[in-house]
Amino acid sequence: MILPTLRQLEFLCALAAEGSFSRAADACRVTQPTLSSAIKELEGLLGVQLVERESRGASLTHAGQEAADRARVLLSGAADLVAAARHAGEPLTGPFRLGAIPTIAPFLLPMTLRLLRDAHPELQLYLREDQTDRLLDDLRGRKLDAALIALPWEASGIQTEALTSDEFLLVAPQSHDLLTAPALQPDDLLDEDVLLLEDGHCLREHALSVCQLPGRRAGENITATSLQTLVHMVAGGLGVSLLPRLAVEGGLTSGINVSVRPFDQPMMGRQVGIAWRARSSRAAEARMIGAVVKTALGV
Repeated sequence: MILPTLRQLEFLCALAAEGSFSRAADACRVTQPTLSSAIKELEGLLGVQLVERESRGASLTHAGQEAADRARVLLSGAADLVAAARHAGEPLTGPFRLGAIPTIAPFLLPMTLRLLRDAHPELQLYLREDQTDRLLDDLRGRKLDAALIALPWEASGIQTEALTSDEFLLVAPQSHDLLTAPALQPDDLLDEDVLLLEDGHCLREHALSVCQLPGRRAGENITATSLQTLVHMVAGGLGVSLLPRLAVEGGLTSGINVSVRPFDQPMMGRQVGIAWRARSSRAAEARMIGAVVKTALGV
């Protein structure tokens, strides 16, 4: 039996992603005739039409889509084989691609990177900051080796390890009544304009959940794209908000006219965790980076 080559499978996956022979060829750094010829050879080998060629592009047939889905799995396994062979016996050497969500990255990465650089001088760390969904997609697609995210978060094909718990704190304008109230409970926020990050940020969902706030009352008409913007909105008197202690201790509110107060019963709104692709050859290294994060946090 003659089997497809990895290069042919790579071309098919590129065509599925780009929807065009020319763009797929550019992505694979080959000429368009080279890619087109390889796809025709693959169709001949499998005995089925994989691509519908159109004047404005190309689309996969049902058989082509099925083949592309399986090809991605095979390519991922081949990449893991190469990585495992190269790094066997030498963990955290060479390139490692680490992602982090925006509500963790600026407050945790600086001290973590210093420790990693000291402990693993041969490590070449590449960083990516993005929202959780996109980081997890990049993990599955082998564009990242691990990612620092907020838990709980369920995702197929992804394994996680909790590193530490992160407490939610109230942030309010310095003259706000809640700062001097005898007690502070989550129910006290029900009558407040609670400002949160825009949809897509996991911190928003964690805050809504832990405080049992309905989305329609949680500042739905005024949202922010970053924690820095959120704090300045609070300072401007637009409402109150919730911040993770990690960000506050990282200096987020320094020099801004806001005050921070914990709730009477600590509100543990999320866990900081590390995620990696299930069955990844770099799972042990992801756990090692998690251990360094815990050291940085003093856990």
